[in-house]
Amino acid sequence: MKIGQHEIDILVQGFPGKAQFHGGLGWSTVVMIRHGDRTALIDTGSFGMRGLLVDRLAKLGIKPTGVTDLLLTHAHHDHCVNWTLFRRARIVLGAQELDAALKDPWGETPTPELYVLKLQEWPTLCAVRNGEEVFPGITCYLTPGHTHGHLIFVLNGGEQDVIFSGDAAKNHAELISRQANMTLDAAVSSASIDLIWELWQRRPGTILIPGHDVPMILDNGECRYIGERQAGVVAWFGDDLKTTTTFRLTADSD
Repeated sequence: MKIGQHEIDILVQGFPGKAQFHGGLGWSTVVMIRHGDRTALIDTGSFGMRGLLVDRLAKLGIKPTGVTDLLLTHAHHDHCVNWTLFRRARIVLGAQELDAALKDPWGETPTPELYVLKLQEWPTLCAVRNGEEVFPGITCYLTPGHTHGHLIFVLNGGEQDVIFSGDAAKNHAELISRQANMTLDAAVSSASIDLIWELWQRRPGTILIPGHDVPMILDNGECRYIGERQAGVVAWFGDDLKTTTTFRLTADSD
């Protein structure tokens, strides 16, 4: 999609769900933004997305080395771990988020401890604070709750804005209920979601791209999806590799 002077492509569409018996899915949104001679990614996905990211970037004529800026909403593994694939880029992470992530107890949180430890000393790291412009036309806002120093990013497109809410508001259910699942502090998360709503309602036609769901707009005050959900799992339950069972992970209304 074209928003002002920015070209936006969703490389990976996030999914609003958890595995019932195997922990978090980590299926998060990854977005590419092009502006002039610069190319940014918002978040990097999880380990399982590495080949997928390379393939989808290639289809758009981009190599990992062509990504100039990496904007990380927070330091959980499914959003930041693949920074090593884009290590030549300027890597943006909230200063408060970095400080808190470095203090997380090893082995007990979704933070990839050794990756954050290495990122701390990486020469292209740029630790930013609330209200800074982190890319041409894009401002970060501190939205704690899911993590201590979570950032959302807001693209000022002139007539139309785009909000990248990361996991401050992961999905439609959190936005509508104004309550968050997987939060360090429910009240703090609710306050951050209130800020997201304030920014969302500021300009008609603003698009919201969450960390684990399909993009949305407000239509006469009602939240409406503007994309089709694509998600599924293929399993090998048979006696050979050619026999597979496909499970479609979308609602009937999709």
